Amino acid sequence: MLRYALIFLVVALIAAVLGFTGIAGAAAGIAKILFVVFLVLFVLSLLLGRRKVV
Repeated sequence: MLRYALIFLVVALIAAVLGFTGIAGAAAGIAKILFVVFLVLFVLSLLLGRRKVV
């Protein structure tokens, strides 16, 4: 998931340099959403992975 967020970030940066503002904004928005989802899943896995299984 983090990989896709980084890919969309790179696409957004390239599109912004080339002047495609609509595509750059959309790709940056998708990258932000994917990054937040990654962070939430990462924190959940840290919290749930520390529980002892009886």
